[in-house]
Formats: sequence, C-alpha cells, structure tokens
Amino acid sequence: MRFLAAVLLAAAFPGSALAAGLVQQRDLHPQAPSALSPGVFELVGLHWRGPGVVRYRTRSLDGRWSGWRLSADEDALPDRGREARSTRGWRIGDPVWTGASNRIQYRTVGRVARLRAYFVRSPRLPVTVKRAEIAGSPPIITRAGWHADESIRRGAPYYADGIHLAIVHHTAGSNSYSKAQSASIVRAIELYHVNGNGWNDIGYNFLVDKYGQIFEGRYGGMTKPVVGAHAMGFNSGSVGISVIGDYGSNAISPAARAALVSLIAWRLDFAHVDPLSSVVRISAGNPRYPPGRAVTLKAISGHRDVYPTSCPGASLYSQLPSIRTAVSRTGLPKLYSPVVTGVLGGPVRFTGRLSGTATWTVTVRDATGGAVASGTGTGARVDWTWDASAAPTGRYTWAISAPQMRPATGAIGTAPTPLSLQQLRIAPTIVSPNGDGRGDEAKVTYRLSTTATVTAVVQDVLGKTVATLFSGRRTAGKQDLTWSPDAIADGWYKLTLTASAGGKQVQTFTRFWVDRTLGASTVSAPAFSPNGDGQLDTVRLSFSLLNAAHVDVWVQRNHQIVATLLQQDFTPGSQRLSWDGGGLPDGRYTVVVSAVDSLLTVTQTVPVRIDRKPPSLRFVSLASLTFRVSEPGRLVLAINGRWRHVAVRRAGLVHVSYRGTVHGVTAYAVDLAGNKSRAVKARR
Repeated sequence: MRFLAAVLLAAAFPGSALAAGLVQQRDLHPQAPSALSPGVFELVGLHWRGPGVVRYRTRSLDGRWSGWRLSADEDALPDRGREARSTRGWRIGDPVWTGASNRIQYRTVGRVARLRAYFVRSPRLPVTVKRAEIAGSPPIITRAGWHADESIRRGAPYYADGIHLAIVHHTAGSNSYSKAQSASIVRAIELYHVNGNGWNDIGYNFLVDKYGQIFEGRYGGMTKPVVGAHAMGFNSGSVGISVIGDYGSNAISPAARAALVSLIAWRLDFAHVDPLSSVVRISAGNPRYPPGRAVTLKAISGHRDVYPTSCPGASLYSQLPSIRTAVSRTGLPKLYSPVVTGVLGGPVRFTGRLSGTATWTVTVRDATGGAVASGTGTGARVDWTWDASAAPTGRYTWAISAPQMRPATGAIGTAPTPLSLQQLRIAPTIVSPNGDGRGDEAKVTYRLSTTATVTAVVQDVLGKTVATLFSGRRTAGKQDLTWSPDAIADGWYKLTLTASAGGKQVQTFTRFWVDRTLGASTVSAPAFSPNGDGQLDTVRLSFSLLNAAHVDVWVQRNHQIVATLLQQDFTPGSQRLSWDGGGLPDGRYTVVVSAVDSLLTVTQTVPVRIDRKPPSLRFVSLASLTFRVSEPGRLVLAINGRWRHVAVRRAGLVHVSYRGTVHGVTAYAVDLAGNKSRAVKARR
C-alpha cells in the first residue's frame, strides 16, 4: 500500500494567521472489506476505477461510527478538457465533511479496479471579518477571511462573456457542523478540489452555510464572470452557488435561504439578468447533454437541470420556484437584458427592460468622457436609437440608467490603435556587397501597429542621408524588404524608420555596417579523408580580400578551437591554403576566416567534414537494380561490363534505371570524402 502525504502551507494574508492544511492520499485494496486509521481527518473523498461503487463509514474521535455512506460520483465538475486531466479515467467521489475522525471502514460493490482515498484535515482558524466591499452586495466573507490557500492555485482564472444564470448546488456532506466550522469546511473543499482532484481552485463560485454566512469561492473577482468547476458542460456563463450540507430530505434553514436569496439577487442584478426569465445555453458536453446542444434553462436552476444528478437535493430543489420569486422581489427596482445592436457608421439601438415604470436615460460618451449623444424616456421598456452615421471611428462608452437602479454600461467601437514601430531588424548587421553571394543584401524587417506612411532612410556617421530605401503607405503588421547597398561606401550607418498617421509620428532606428573586405571563403570539397590513399587527402581553403587586412583562420568544433591554420597580414587579392586535417578525428568542423581591416572585424565560416570511414554498399534486388547505400556520394557500377556513375543524394535505397536484360553487375560506392566501399557483384 502506497502512502503519500502532502503538507500544504498557505500563503500569508495581510492581517490573518498562516493557514495550513494536510491532505493524505492512500491507495486502498478494493477486493475485500477493510479498515484504515490514517490519523485525524475532517473530510474524505474517494476516487475509484470501474463500474462498481464504494460504501464507507467513518469513526469520530470519541469512538462513534457514522452510518454507511455510498460514495456517489462527484457531480460538480469542470468542463471537459479543462482542469480534469490528472483524474482522467477515475470516478471522483463527493467531498464529505465527517468532522474530526480517525478511522474509516470501506467495502466495494461490483467491479472496482482501483480505489484511492483522500483524507483532508483543515485547520481551525478564526474567520477574519473581511467582507466584500461591493455596493449593494450582501455580507460576503472573502477568500482572505476564510484563509484560502492561494499558494496551491494551479492556474490563472478564466472568464466567460458574462453571467447568464445561477446554478444552485448542495455539498452533500454533513449537516452537523457549527458556525465556527464553516470556514474549515470551505478550506477542506478547496484542498480536496485542488490537491485531490487536480483542479485549478475550489470549484464553486460561492458557498452558503446553514447559518446564513456567504463565502467567496473561486478566485478571480466576485463581480467578474469567472468560469468555475461546478456544472460540467455549463460552467461558462453561470455562477455556481453551493449550500453546505445535504438537502435531499433536510430542509434548508431560514438563514441559509435568506442568504441564498440575497446573494442570487445581487449577483444576477449585477449581470442584469431577470431571475424569472429563461435563457438558452449551449452545452460544452456532459453525460446528459452532448456538446453543441442548445438547452433552455431557468435563470435560477438546480444542478439536476443540467446534469444527471440529484443535486441540490430534493428538498432544496423543491424550493427553487419560491426562491426565484423571492429573488425577483429583492433589491428593486432593476434593469434587465440591456442590448446594443448596430455599429458605428449607422444606427445604434439600445434596448432593455425595467422591473417597473421609470424615467430612463441612455448616454454615449467619447474617449475623452464627453457626452456625444443621449436619449431619455419613461416606461418599463428602454428603446432608443443613436444615429452614429457621422461618428468618427473610435471607442465610445454607453450607459443605461434610471433612478435607484444599477446602471448598465458597455463600449462600442474600438479605440484607435496607437501608432508604433517595433521589432526593427537588419540582417546581417555587417553587409558585404562584394558579389560573393554571402551577405551581399540586407533584409529589413519591422512591425507596424496600424496603417501609416513609412519612410526608411540610411545616414552615415555624420548624420547625412546617403540613401532612401522606401517611402510610402504600409498596412499594419509585419513588413520586410530586401536591399542591396551597392552604392554605399564601406562604413558605419544608421537605418531610421519614420511612420506618420493621423497627425502623429513615431521613429525608430538600428545600426549596421558595410564592409566589402572579405569575400568568397570556400573549401574545395565539403568532406575529405586524410588517410594517405591519394583521394581527397587534403582540402583547399580559398578566400579573397578587397582591402588589406590581418587574417586569422582557425578550425572549431562545438564552438571550441581545435586548430589554428593561419595568422598573417595580406594585401588585396585571392589567397589559398591547404589543410590535411592535422590528425583530428572524423567529424564535422567549421573553418572560420576572420579579417581585421581598418573598419572592423569580419568573419565568414565554412563547414567541412573529416571522414576516413568508407561507405557501405549492398544489393537489395538485382532484378530492379536496387542498392542500399550508407551515405551520400556516388554509386559507380558496371552493368554488363559498361561502367556508369549515379549520384547519391541521401543515404538509403538507390534504384538504377536500365533498359535491357541485366546479366551481371559490379558496383562500389564513393562518399563525399572520396572513400570507396568494397565492391559488390551479382550475376544471373
């Protein structure tokens, strides 16, 4: 049996004690009933593989055993493809609050291939009175208040386009807990969801206890559309609220019901959702609704409405109609379903519904905050159209407001992209337009943020413009051009780009050099074999100088110098030298030619390979004249006594075309270093 314990130290929060928790993971034997004493724990969750189920009971510290529980599949889950990769293939059980316990008995029913238990101990820490300071919100104990362990979060929050409905859950754990224990239960669920299930954070957006305390859940902002892990297929666009306890047959307490009503009323009002409305959501995929299925749901739904589960329990689910009604009567007046249609350059229509008759106003402002249009009316419906046909391109904000109502706000259009020139590069930085085919031209690249007129000029060391590369209109995005500085003398230069648009101008520059001194560094063969057989025993290096320079030539391998071939001053002209490999082992090398003139140091490199090993050659098929060659080079063969050469561009199979009857073949391979394989012969 494998034992894994992870001690989790929470991050320190300003004004709060250090929070700590313990999660123990135990792999259990699923084949026979058994018992285990893992130490003190307060919450347990089971993972298992197979179609069977697991029953278990726990013993409290005073020796009392709980009733036998059926480990039901955890139904509050992330969407497929998000967060659940570490538990793929496992069935995940509900996290059940047991209170302080020290022993568990379990038995499996049906086929259970593997069984794993997570025992969570949550420290008893005082709830710090840190409540959310959000206008109109009910009292909410923040994550800092219940000492959430921010150090274990696995990823940044991600967001939907908005909140469209609330989904009500129950945790399905014990209802026997004190008010002081509620924060410990929330912390234990966080620990199990993150360190047991491998999720990014606690799955619920909010939790409510039976005493009416409201706890902030998943990190990311209580007023933002944070995507949770509570309703597989429908997490995006929903707020998940779980009532702590089991409400299959137990009635929700009046305090919990009042807190649930006030929380949903505030959160849906913040999103301008009518609690009595229905919404259409597209499933992201779960066992009940396949991906892409459009589902009509109440704006306040139970988990069982979107997933095959009994959650939030029959008792709590039966109260949802009255909860919807209570929510609709809380916090009035309200603005529902604000919608903006149309685009700049034409009519833009603003619509919405009010919970009652009121005088409403729509205001549109430009980027400076100045009002550019407004409309007003009286009634239960908002409907006003702005003639934006003459509005300049840009970003505008809008607001629909009415007395004592939370205003709806948004934006139209897009802010003009600030003009910028970025990522200016010139390659190579030393351009050598001497006609040797190496570095004769320079490639200029840059990125333009928006359409603009761009001018590129080259200035010498004195600031004098010696060339204009281009001047014209360029679109946003990456730009490039190739330029040959044939008419520019050797020296140091500055390339400056200037972009102009909408009365604004930006500029950027980079430096480069022109130096024609060194050219045409080549070797006589890409490979040679200094083995004394008279075939490519040496390699000849050639280079040319257009100006006097001091030249160093060395050989390197893996960026380490292994041989120095030349150190000498030269006048202009062509130069040659031979190299016999200097006893170096077979392998790939780089010959470096470095020329120091009056301006700077210029280098060129040439790859070369020492190869003393002959290639291998074998027949594959005489009928089709197919051979297998170990390396590139050439194949020399005599077919019926007539010799021919076939180029071999890569190692592998080589097929030789031949018309007529083949009576006999003799062949050998020659690699790029001149090494010859043994001859192979075949006759019919």
